[in-house]
Amino acid sequence: MANNKSAKKRIEINKRNRLRNRFYKSSVKTLTKFFFKDLEDYKISKNEDSKEKSKKTLQTIYSLLDKGTKKNIFHKNTAARRKSKLSMYLKLA
Repeated sequence: MANNKSAKKRIEINKRNRLRNRFYKSSVKTLTKFFFKDLEDYKISKNEDSKEKSKKTLQTIYSLLDKGTKKNIFHKNTAARRKSKLSMYLKLA
């Protein structure tokens, strides 16, 4: 356990940052799963609604990746790589 005031403060800050980081990382993972699910639906049915849905999901993923990069949750190259791969999957569908 912390022995002084600054150590206690650092524990609280680390807890806050851990929760923030977990939110961004888990949200990106979850939305990526939804993106691939919508993409599979589009490949099977060729329904334009599925493609539009996956585009909207992709925009949300981009937004979370950019915000996470700005807050030093994701490295800039990691975010760029993920965005590039996801856009490639959409383009090939």
